[in-house]
Parts: sequence; C-alpha cells; structure tokens
Amino acid sequence: MANVLMVIQPYWHEEAWVFDDEYLGFEHEPLEGDGGELGELIRLSGPSLIDRLVRDIPDAHDGFTLLFSSQPFSGCQIELTGEREEDGGCTYKVKDSRVHHWVPPALLHYFGTAPQSLYIRAEPRRDRYDPVEVVALKDRIEELERLVGKLTLDNDLLRNRSEAP
Repeated sequence: MANVLMVIQPYWHEEAWVFDDEYLGFEHEPLEGDGGELGELIRLSGPSLIDRLVRDIPDAHDGFTLLFSSQPFSGCQIELTGEREEDGGCTYKVKDSRVHHWVPPALLHYFGTAPQSLYIRAEPRRDRYDPVEVVALKDRIEELERLVGKLTLDNDLLRNRSEAP
C-alpha cells in the first residue's frame, strides 16, 4: 500500500482545535472532541494530544500544519494504535504510553475505514504563496525546461556527429 500523507491546517477557534476542508465541506470542524466516557477522562488527564504535539510551535493557536497517515513516515512524532470505535470516532492508544486519544469522525473521513494505526506530526504552518509569485515560478520552470530540452538536442547532435564515420 502506498504511503498517503494527509495534510490539514488546524487552528484554535472558540476554545477548541478545529480545521477546515473545503473539499469535504468542513468548516471549524473539531479536531478533538467528546469521546464519551473516555473523552471525559482524556479532558481530565491534562493537556490534549494536540497541545502536546504543538508545544514547541510558536503561535500554534494561529494555525499549524498537521501531517497524518495510516503508514509510518519519516519524522512522525507519534504513533497511535486503534482500540475500538466509539461515538462515531475511534479510540487510539499512544504507542509506548498509557495515554488514549479519541479521534473524531471527521478525521476518519480521510480513510475508507478507521486505520489500525495512525502516524502524526505537527509542524509550523506553511506560508501561503502569493499567486503572482507562483505564476512567475511556473513561467521560470517552463523556461528552464525549454532550455534543458534544447541543450539535450544540441548534445545529441554533437554526439551523433562525433560518432559518424
């Protein structure tokens, strides 16, 4: 199975970590939530999993990048192992700890079924690119591709001349 890396950009909104995904129709979608009795225990046990992941990210409440996958990937900070479905989401255990985390149904929409394992990493939010800069970069790339093509043809012509009898 290919390693598909999902990326969302959560932020702090009305006392909760939320994210938007226009494609799935999510706006201010909770990233963490009430997972029934276990959710209550999680809330009472101290900082949330997200709070722990972003503790070294400056201004994380303004937004950060969350990468996650059902397959291991380089640099992942945490591995979660699925335990059971609960309240539409799924309860996961943090590897090598006694910490449990309830993953809400919205996050599970990125997978066909709740994955057995989740691998997660949080990093500072990536800046958005200015559309004018993107067009300029695309134009420059096209120009470089044309130059490489021309150089390749010139090289082939020179090679064919030197090999001719």
